[in-house]
Amino acid sequence: MPSKRNTQEPTLAGGHHELDPYLPRTGNLGYRISRYALVLDYRVSSNRLAGVATITATSYQRLTRFTFDLATSLRVDRVTVNGARVRFSHRTGKLSVTPSEPIPPGGAMTVVVRYNGNPRPIRSQWGTVGWEELNDGALCANQPNGASSWFPCDDHPEAKAPFHIEITTDSPYYALANGRLVSKQRRAAMTTWVYDQVEPMSTYLASIQIGQYERRELSAGDVAVHALFPKRLASNFTVSFARQVKMVDAFTEMFGPYPFAQYTAVVTDDELDIPLEAQSFSTFGANHCDGTLDHERLIAHELAHQWFGNSVTCARWQDIWLHEGFACYSEWLWSQHSGGRSADEWARHYYEKLRQTRFTTPLADPGPAQMFDDWLYKRGAITLHALRLRIGDGEFFALLRRWTDKYRYRTATTEDFVALASTFTTAPLGDIWHDWLYTIELPPFPTLRPHA
Repeated sequence: MPSKRNTQEPTLAGGHHELDPYLPRTGNLGYRISRYALVLDYRVSSNRLAGVATITATSYQRLTRFTFDLATSLRVDRVTVNGARVRFSHRTGKLSVTPSEPIPPGGAMTVVVRYNGNPRPIRSQWGTVGWEELNDGALCANQPNGASSWFPCDDHPEAKAPFHIEITTDSPYYALANGRLVSKQRRAAMTTWVYDQVEPMSTYLASIQIGQYERRELSAGDVAVHALFPKRLASNFTVSFARQVKMVDAFTEMFGPYPFAQYTAVVTDDELDIPLEAQSFSTFGANHCDGTLDHERLIAHELAHQWFGNSVTCARWQDIWLHEGFACYSEWLWSQHSGGRSADEWARHYYEKLRQTRFTTPLADPGPAQMFDDWLYKRGAITLHALRLRIGDGEFFALLRRWTDKYRYRTATTEDFVALASTFTTAPLGDIWHDWLYTIELPPFPTLRPHA
């Protein structure tokens, strides 16, 4: 029987991330991951996944045992630590590893996990999240805690790391993963696709998209923009995504340089309730590609997440407004830029709708049950509009560009944004943060005030 010492949970060392109170059963302590290398084999017809995950990490305290998040729908065959085969247990969504010798503080670990099974979404209070079968393919929708449905990980937004992803699947299918495609090799009926995501990435943004897609190059300029879609939707795509490249250019001017090597818009052959963002690409349903511009706001929203959410990521889920409020406001900015309603008109429109909403939590800490509610998106966007009216357009967009530069590939909090905003004006901002972020009740609609 293992000793009590060997089964004790790692404790938190100062200066290292804590478990998120919104998702206390997700994430792990005692180490920080510096790289994931995933070698995956996926058979579409049987939804069968076999994987080898090589995880490079460094301990920040003495470890006699450590854990990864991994769904129990997957079966672990073997685990090695620094080349030595070790004991492990796998239950209730945690893979617990006991190294042959304790890992000292600052110790380097290379952990190799071999596993297989039929991946399926994880049930959560936000519905099902993670690996999902399509009618003819698969996708990953990890937010906020679904990454463990297909690979072992430290599933915490602050735990960013570069990824190397190799995916072998049936040759009729296109396999997309995060980052740049570095090689593609066909052997008989199977093709191996190799991607490197060199910029650090939160696990919830890691994704694979598999389908029988056509690929179209939309732009080979400073930012390479591509598209994947079913052949039957080619003409619809031409209309619905006609302004995708112009949108990239507009947001680059507003928010600063696009943070990754390329961007891909994927349209599945299935309908999807909502689009999905992943680092370096976004996924839309066939229903969002109907040959009109009716869903263009969603195209803008998902693109904006490359800056707000993917490059600059909230360190805590309570700060999700830093993703969704910014992406929602980007919809309004694109509308104004492309000749539609102005951002001010959209802010007033949604403010009237928010007046009918009963608020029970503040924007800066909405609670896990409400962190993806529509009110948070709209109130977050109007908060930015209030700030813009207070400090003026020049300083507002300079602030956004500084925000995406200072915290590029990093995580940040609401307090970080509040502190940075204060350096772009001599006007007082305390009432904005008090009224819009920390007070439950909806304040009056913001007005333009003279600023120094």
